[in-house]
Amino acid sequence: MVTFFASLIVLFAGYAIYSKVVEKAFGVNDARETPAYTVNDGMDYVPMSWWKGWLIQLLNIAGLGPVFGAVAGALYGPVAFIWIVFGCIFAGGVHDYFSGMLSLKHGGAQFPTIVGKYLGGFAKKAITIISIVLMILVAAAFTAGPAQLIAQITPLSFIAALILVFAYFILAAILPINKIIGKIYPIFGAILIFMAVAIAVALVFGGQPIPNLTIENLHPGDLPIWPLLMVTISCGAISGFHSTQSPIVSRTMKKESEGRKIFYGAMIAEGVIALIWAAAGMTFFGGTDGLQAALAAGGPAGVVNEISTTLLGTVGGILAILAVIILPITTGDTALRSSRMIATESISKWVNPDNKIIVLGTTIALGVPVFLLSTIDYTFLWRYVGWTNQLSATIMLWTAVSFLLKAGKSHYIAGLPALFMTGVVCTYIFYAPEGFNMDYTVSLILGAILTAGVAGFYVRQVIRHKHAATKQDFLES
Repeated sequence: MVTFFASLIVLFAGYAIYSKVVEKAFGVNDARETPAYTVNDGMDYVPMSWWKGWLIQLLNIAGLGPVFGAVAGALYGPVAFIWIVFGCIFAGGVHDYFSGMLSLKHGGAQFPTIVGKYLGGFAKKAITIISIVLMILVAAAFTAGPAQLIAQITPLSFIAALILVFAYFILAAILPINKIIGKIYPIFGAILIFMAVAIAVALVFGGQPIPNLTIENLHPGDLPIWPLLMVTISCGAISGFHSTQSPIVSRTMKKESEGRKIFYGAMIAEGVIALIWAAAGMTFFGGTDGLQAALAAGGPAGVVNEISTTLLGTVGGILAILAVIILPITTGDTALRSSRMIATESISKWVNPDNKIIVLGTTIALGVPVFLLSTIDYTFLWRYVGWTNQLSATIMLWTAVSFLLKAGKSHYIAGLPALFMTGVVCTYIFYAPEGFNMDYTVSLILGAILTAGVAGFYVRQVIRHKHAATKQDFLES
């Protein structure tokens, strides 16, 4: 239990201290008008209070991610605490802050546009495709799951429930952000936070000790920690999906200094939620063996339901049902909205992205594959989402590095986690069954070689920018 409380303290300290380091490196200026005022189109660019932006960002990036992912990650034992805490502070918080603030800096630009500006046209085209595919898969998964549960607890058929959820997705994607999302997300956010806090209190006073981090129980399972844990627990540590969601909120900010609370703060909050559910998974079933059996029997949803109903009684059962229905929806709707924004921005040279017909047509065009995928078993595709998600996170971190280098600022706050995540995605693609399915040792060697190559390129860029800065100083003198 000491490890659990220490982890919480470190997370809060990370926000209080390190978020200010990150903010200073970016350089905020509240005298600059934000896109919410300079554009203010009544659709996506609408000034909103920072606390609403924070709740929207939290639900956009969280949903069931830090719940299901953390429960699955708990199979790795208390080492999951280390990844959640340090991944959140030094990687996820940095990633989310720069994805939101660079969007703000460039007029509310979407993730691919930001990547293109700092990493080039090819990177922009590649990440546009990756982002839209990722959004479609996420939206489809978060349409099917709630629809299945609605069909089980109501007279509605699965197709009828699917149409109901899908209709909401379309409305949430095309209506002004302050009409639906801005009004109901604070309520849903309160449910997510209350559920996590209630589970934490029940765990602390439940009589069963939360495992502490020791050499003996550091990692009780057989699966290698590196790089599998970093892909299993993404929401709650670092997730590329967040970089597609941050521009939604950046278009509603009233001033630049709100970014630390909204983007870095929401990431820390998600880390706290992931920490609580990882602790619940390790504790409730008496260890990783019991958790593994529970996951095999009922999946993550079954595990969450059992923990909630046992620890919190009837209230817990209601919360679990609401969570499994509402929280995926709050991620799926903004996934579709984000994909619409990315698609319209990518074709803005030829059409007016603010035209209502273009907005509706693009949303429906993207919604069709979402609906079709939600009606079939596409789990073979979902297996690739984890790696693609972390690849997107890595690209966003390198985008931040490029910005900081060009601005002559401290780039290591993004560069070190970018190198770390490069190692994760390079090793994972060689080792994972959905990748090349190679021997673990061989995967480690190949991943290390690729990472070393990227590190060498990074060092060359640092030297080049230093020489350029020195030459400029000489000319100015």
